[in-house]
Amino acid sequence: MNFKSLAVTLLSLLVTTGLLYFIGHLFSVPWFMFHYQSSFTPDGFVISSGSFVPVIIGLAVSFFAERLCMKKCHSKLG
Repeated sequence: MNFKSLAVTLLSLLVTTGLLYFIGHLFSVPWFMFHYQSSFTPDGFVISSGSFVPVIIGLAVSFFAERLCMKKCHSKLG
């Protein structure tokens, strides 16, 4: 994996995930919103976090972007 492929993969992950979280907060879509809540009680503590759907979608997009980038790089070499 070269630097260009790594950059495309990480950039597509960050942009896709950030854009989906932004859309979730802008239009109040619960599946795309991130929230974090912690509560401390005498019995213990409870931690609740938001949706990880944008992260999963971002991982899928970055996987396909990396595949496309590798395919283009190999076609230019061959």
